[in-house]
Amino acid sequence: MPEQSRAEIQFHHIGRQREAERLGMLVFLASEIMLFGGVFLAALALRMLHPQEYVAAASHMKLWHGTANTAILLTSSLLVALAVEWTRGGRPKWAARCLWAAVALGLTFLGVKAHEYYLDYREGKLPGAANANFSTPFEQLFSNFYFSVTGLHALHVTAGIILLALAALRGEARHDRHAVFIGNVALYWHLVDVFWIFLYPTIYLAGAGE
Repeated sequence: MPEQSRAEIQFHHIGRQREAERLGMLVFLASEIMLFGGVFLAALALRMLHPQEYVAAASHMKLWHGTANTAILLTSSLLVALAVEWTRGGRPKWAARCLWAAVALGLTFLGVKAHEYYLDYREGKLPGAANANFSTPFEQLFSNFYFSVTGLHALHVTAGIILLALAALRGEARHDRHAVFIGNVALYWHLVDVFWIFLYPTIYLAGAGE
């Protein structure tokens, strides 16, 4: 299947269209950075205002869940980067395999997170649950923050999984030596992974020494 060579009607040539698509993705990613930037500023404020309480609350986090999910997302990012290279190298089948493997890892990430949520519910750490049991008001505040930010991140992972699946299914995208669509999807997935890399020490490692 030949790569896309015709531009949309609003563009004079395909090169300008590719530039517009990449610029649009970069603007969107900038808005995502501002969104999560506010999240990390909130975490910093909590840590500075309540340092001891923050560490004590974070010490109840299940470190192995966060560590496992960090390894999962880093591996998925590697696979997505390989998919971009396979696309540019004219190997669409290998690109599809890498994309589907990344989809599987994304679903695994969500599975691990769902299991962590289930354990939190059993221990009474789920805000608003009938069996909610918090030692201090700050522990409840930390729990509210944790579920809000990880839930927001899980929504982004879900969106990324859908985009990866679309990239794997679109033959036209996988035959495009410029890897425009797959490259943009890869940028989004990498940013979602970067967000988690910052969330991991902010939430899980903060109380690891307790």
